[in-house]
Amino acid sequence: MLYFRIKLQEVLMALLEIFGYLSALIIGIVLGLIGGGGSILAVPVLAYLFSVDEKIATAYSLFIVGASALVGGIKQHLKGYVDWRTALVFGIPSIIGVTLVRYYVIPALPEVIFTLNNFAFTRRMIMFGLFAVLMVPAAISMLRGRRETTIKDQSAVTYNYPLILAEGLVVGGITGFIGAGGGFLIIPALVLFANVQMKIAIGTSLVIIAFKSLLGFFMGDALTMEIDWMFLAAFTSLSFAGIFIGSYLSNFIDGNKLKKGFGYFILVMAVFIFYMEFFVKH
Repeated sequence: MLYFRIKLQEVLMALLEIFGYLSALIIGIVLGLIGGGGSILAVPVLAYLFSVDEKIATAYSLFIVGASALVGGIKQHLKGYVDWRTALVFGIPSIIGVTLVRYYVIPALPEVIFTLNNFAFTRRMIMFGLFAVLMVPAAISMLRGRRETTIKDQSAVTYNYPLILAEGLVVGGITGFIGAGGGFLIIPALVLFANVQMKIAIGTSLVIIAFKSLLGFFMGDALTMEIDWMFLAAFTSLSFAGIFIGSYLSNFIDGNKLKKGFGYFILVMAVFIFYMEFFVKH
């Protein structure tokens, strides 16, 4: 009886791993179809299908998000939709924020952050709980869509440096803590604080996400923890393959219609993560 139970567990683990790699491909397909958002699923896939702990899951997610955003950023650059000066102004404080969090804050966090009425709030709860909370505005931004803005004189782009500096540091810190790109925070900031057109803001945000995520990973996590490079390469390669598949399918499928459905799916995932971390695991 024990033998069959062990074998059943091995089969279930193998099925979860297969589904996890399939999910990596799906993440890329979503990115290719709707132009963004799919990489937000990297953390739950790593945590629940590959049983990776919170530190590793958010670290690997940074690499996957950054690599995926780099592909998208290059495509946007070729279309002329990247403002490199704005990417530099906003990107530098973001890189500083994410690197500081990944190198100093995450390794220093204790297993139990605090206890309230005999309820222990663990590091995993706080990290994944914040991730679930921030999935909600990300989903809402997909459901509402983005309003196009037009600026007659592109030379009129101005920078509110104090706000951009503060926003960059905050977004970088959040990215470092939860392992997500934060495009839903960056795009409004570029439109409001730098007077950038929406199309330019979307393309520029991808470049910012790519550099702050990848540099945060290499200057933080790669120096403080052991990385399974083979697994990370396999997962990311499948995501890349999915991006090309999704880009091809976008010729036949309306990505805007899919975006709303994916927005609802992210809301469901946010509730699932919150339930798993604060009720089931506790």
